[in-house]
Amino acid sequence: MEVDSTDLRNHLKRGLNTLYIVHGDEMLLNLEAADSIRSAAKSNGFEDRTVLIAENRFDWSKLKEQSQSVSLFSSNKIIDLRIPSGKPGKLGSDALQSFAQRLPENIVTLITLPALDRSGRSSKWFSELGKVGISVEVKKVYREQLPRWITHRLKLQNQTLEQSALQLIAERVEGNLIAAHQEILKLGLLLPEGHLSEEDVRNAVVDVARFDPFDLGPAILNGDKTLLIRILRGLEKEGLAPPLVLWIIAEEAKILLRVKRALGEGLNMRSACADAGAWGLRQKLIPNIVHKLTHEMLRNAVIKASEIDKQIKGLQPGNSWASFLALGLSIIPSRT
Repeated sequence: MEVDSTDLRNHLKRGLNTLYIVHGDEMLLNLEAADSIRSAAKSNGFEDRTVLIAENRFDWSKLKEQSQSVSLFSSNKIIDLRIPSGKPGKLGSDALQSFAQRLPENIVTLITLPALDRSGRSSKWFSELGKVGISVEVKKVYREQLPRWITHRLKLQNQTLEQSALQLIAERVEGNLIAAHQEILKLGLLLPEGHLSEEDVRNAVVDVARFDPFDLGPAILNGDKTLLIRILRGLEKEGLAPPLVLWIIAEEAKILLRVKRALGEGLNMRSACADAGAWGLRQKLIPNIVHKLTHEMLRNAVIKASEIDKQIKGLQPGNSWASFLALGLSIIPSRT
């Protein structure tokens, strides 16, 4: 059965299948689709998760072993199988076909792949998986489709744009879906719900201040305390809305924590970054910093971020800008 990625959440509300195959080249949408499936499985009692990365010389017998093993704490679990190349090879093809013929009922299996070419789509292993599972194709969002995609995403946060404002964002991100995602998040953080004009958008997003808040992340990941302090002081003087600053710093802490956990589960660095949604510059910088930070440091940073949120809302005393600095510094490891 095939399900469009845009309808996946509605599909999951109607019930959970035991096998999902997510395939496509839009990294952001692939991750969101996989996250939706994992979240639905967890809500249905599938707490344990085993991640298998089928790269070079992968032992395909592990798939069978995991499908037959039972946790001491729960009989329900998720098998998260990733095939980065999209080509499992002869051994993988045989293993996947055999697996499809004997799907375990107490396991939700999520298989993620890049976009498949014609031979991949017509392969026996993909056909057999599709007969018993749900195939979720994540289709590429082309440049001409971007305004409609942005409109849909804004609708999810109860915002609409006039046409000129929509075009402004589409031109700014130049077809980059992750950049578009960032701009949409900014609008949700900086502006109220409802209809937004071009002037609203230009003031909130497009006319970037001398100090760019999105430089905070690279400053943290580079371990540059001086730059972090300078940017925060500049943003405070320019009167930038505190919720955006908090979101940016907290997001770095959350991504670092997700990478740390994924590494602890046995993933390699590249796969751990992909699992955590760390792409581009983040993917290059995180390996230099994550091993110097402990789980406890990162968990405390995430907790601290929720406390700062209360400060911003006036529910807790404190200076939010001083707290931003303390939060950022807490996830920059000391130089040794």
